Amino acid sequence: MTHQMAVFIGTLCALVLMCLGTHWKTRSSDDERSCEEFKRFQKIYITVYLLATAADWLQGPHVYVLYESYGLSSKEIGELFVGGFASSMIFGTFIGSLADKCGRKLNCLIYAVLYGAACVTKHFSNYNILMVGRILAGVATSILFSAFESWAICEHSKRQLARESMGTLFANAVLGNSIVAVIAGLVAEIAASKFGFVAPFDLSLCTLLIMAVVLMSTWSENYGDKTGNIALSFQEALRVLRNDRRVLCLGLIQSLFEGAMYTFVLQWTPALTSTNQIIPHGLIFSGFMVSVMIGSSLFKIFSRRSNAESFMRIVYIVATVALSAPIFIAKGDILIYFSFLVFECCVGIFWPAMATMRGKYVPEETRATIMNIFRIPLNLIVILVLLQDFPLSKTFVLCVIFLASCYIVQELLYRLTKTTTQIILPISDCPRSVKLSGVVTSPSVS
Repeated sequence: MTHQMAVFIGTLCALVLMCLGTHWKTRSSDDERSCEEFKRFQKIYITVYLLATAADWLQGPHVYVLYESYGLSSKEIGELFVGGFASSMIFGTFIGSLADKCGRKLNCLIYAVLYGAACVTKHFSNYNILMVGRILAGVATSILFSAFESWAICEHSKRQLARESMGTLFANAVLGNSIVAVIAGLVAEIAASKFGFVAPFDLSLCTLLIMAVVLMSTWSENYGDKTGNIALSFQEALRVLRNDRRVLCLGLIQSLFEGAMYTFVLQWTPALTSTNQIIPHGLIFSGFMVSVMIGSSLFKIFSRRSNAESFMRIVYIVATVALSAPIFIAKGDILIYFSFLVFECCVGIFWPAMATMRGKYVPEETRATIMNIFRIPLNLIVILVLLQDFPLSKTFVLCVIFLASCYIVQELLYRLTKTTTQIILPISDCPRSVKLSGVVTSPSVS
């Protein structure tokens, strides 16, 4: 065993112990505070959500290699990836409006249908058919990152659950998603080695079918604005973004942070690989996922001492410093790996923090529409990075700029929330006429 391999294995073991420690600390407190109704709700939501993300994780590791096995050039493969992000950017917003009008449960079912159809296209080596699959997958991804969360926030409100339990719900969802990612990666690798590169996509299709059955049997339907048409829903979402700077700040932060995150996903392998060096991708990926799990537990710890609007400012500073490592350190240096682990921990804090803040400030009537509008600049960032063959250091300079900008916008959001006078009541105590995601504006302000 080489020294570097020993470091990777030792680091992973240390991360697992740290993850167990932080999870145990938060779990015992959660068990004391959680009511039975919340536990039932959490079970039905997270079960469906993790099946949906498992289907996504099963596909991820073998998309590129499957295209290569079909004899596609790197240029064609790049075009297919751009097609997927462009599809999410163009069509995702309209599919979000459909969720608000026709139902979030129905939209999540459409996710299973579209992603399942995309899996079927992987059996064909024809470029045009594969492009259709990428377009379908792009739309499905937009649903995955908007309709499921929109359903959960609305259902949480309908059941009149305690506000602080929303953060616990999304933190546990991130924790479960990270575990599923590791398991799905291992299962996909075994399936691909035994039955070929298309086998993980068949497993994903089966998972989507199971998800659809569980969803239809356990979820109730909820809506945003049922009366308006899709065009009006889109116009109303744009009006909210123009008039509520808090929502606009959330959209900018999401686009910038996730833009840096997806760029990191494309670049971490070359950043950790030096000349004639083979790195243990499986161990590294597992380390990343465990770091995300640690981050989800840290979110719950931080939330008991402060609110997300405040502590996320520090998280973005830490993330900025972490992703600056490849700019100053030579490729393949183990210090870059440690800095990436810190960044992934920040990712684990980011997901539940953003979901919690969206639950506070994004209006219910156009929630899914607004969340998909947030993804337009995100997808545009990723497309531009894919189309430009930037040197590694310059790519990470862009990531650092994005993350530093997140801090600036988060500081603005924090000041906006400090200067806005609000009375925060439990959902059950809010008068119907002024109920909006559990936030009641003081009469002296309205």
